[in-house]
Amino acid sequence: MSTTRSLIAAAAIGLATAGGAFADSAEKLVTIVTSDNAQTQLMSMVLTAAAVEQGAEARILLCGPGGDIALADAPESATAPQPPRDASPQGLMKMLMGRGVTVEVCAIYLPGLGADQSVLMEGVGVAAPPAMGAAMMATDAKIWSF
Repeated sequence: MSTTRSLIAAAAIGLATAGGAFADSAEKLVTIVTSDNAQTQLMSMVLTAAAVEQGAEARILLCGPGGDIALADAPESATAPQPPRDASPQGLMKMLMGRGVTVEVCAIYLPGLGADQSVLMEGVGVAAPPAMGAAMMATDAKIWSF
């Protein structure tokens, strides 16, 4: 089993045994990451991956320092392997994107950097406030903020 899959499996088992298992219908999850702390960023991806493994439909919103995970030239804190499984926030985020999870930066993130969408990783979008607001207001949505 790969390191990433081991990490996801361990998180899913821990989440399920803590009573966090999802019902039969797909839950909608919006994970918001604003922290600049690499461990917090990684854990946000681990828990989102665990939810996806259990059938949740997830999307990720990256704002402020959390948006740096989405940069093509991301800081080392976003790409460096972390213990105990040598996973990185950006690596796990890429895996989630490969599983169909939408990843977007806040609408004001790029203007705040003085940059355009070309600085983002391929596949990362810019959140439209009306659409993101609607996703967060959906009656069946869960909001996780890190």
